Amino acid sequence: MSATTNSRSGIRIPGTTEHFLDPLGPQARSHGRLRYLAGGTGAPLVLLHTVRTQAEHFRNLIPLVQDRYTVYALDLPGMGYSQIVPGASYDEPAMRDAVKRFITQLDLRDVTLLGESMGATLALTAAADLRERVRRVVAINAYDYAGGIARSSLLARFIVTGVLAPGIGPTIAGVEPKAIMRAVLRGGLGDTTALTDDYVDELLKVGRGPGYPVVARAVYGNLPSLIAARSRYPEVGVPVHLIYGERDWSRPSDRQANRRLLPTAEFIQVPYAGHFIVLERPDVPAKVLNDAIRLAGVPETAA
Repeated sequence: MSATTNSRSGIRIPGTTEHFLDPLGPQARSHGRLRYLAGGTGAPLVLLHTVRTQAEHFRNLIPLVQDRYTVYALDLPGMGYSQIVPGASYDEPAMRDAVKRFITQLDLRDVTLLGESMGATLALTAAADLRERVRRVVAINAYDYAGGIARSSLLARFIVTGVLAPGIGPTIAGVEPKAIMRAVLRGGLGDTTALTDDYVDELLKVGRGPGYPVVARAVYGNLPSLIAARSRYPEVGVPVHLIYGERDWSRPSDRQANRRLLPTAEFIQVPYAGHFIVLERPDVPAKVLNDAIRLAGVPETAA
């Protein structure tokens, strides 16, 4: 693991530092380097972001929980400032393997996994595989249903369809006017003021990086593997909290289907909130996380 004092991100989250995790073993070249932010004190909390975002997606949540958790906010493979590996897969099994590699290579135990959207699905499937290391899962607006972001708006449907189109898809993926990016993201919010210009600028800067349009296209196209991953949910053997925004892109039938797969999970629906709850209502997952520590009687300085 290596650290750097000068993050390439234009967004700073107080109390966190930037690190990079180099892959080990015979498959190292195909795995790529992972970037993450770390800070706080207490039991480990790993944060998994969603499609076309990065670790800074959790900028509003981290300050609310870092007194009780050691927070690790990961840039998923190829996204944010994690390494882009030519020819890499970005389907659910490959992304899940990266999450598992991150946890095991850092030797994290008694881990709480929190993910939003695609990250929620990865949190659940990684927990199914790492039963001896994961303590709890907080899954926010799991992205595991037909249509996905295309349900957000006509504009989002047009953009995603274009990005996935043969031939012209990579070109469209590489052209992201700020106004369009802002409009698509606002389609995932009940409170559109939660989307700040500096965050949009950060995502656009990352999107202009070499190779990123190929990654974005692959990630948008991985929805079928995320839908298929729902079959793993019943294998999760730790407490699960399902959080949905009332205005999330998922339908009530999608939410009820996951409740049937996870019958013991706590179910929370946030009034007026959309898909990106950690941007507009970070107090909701923060309360779930902090209550879990308090009710379990775990010392807040435990490693």
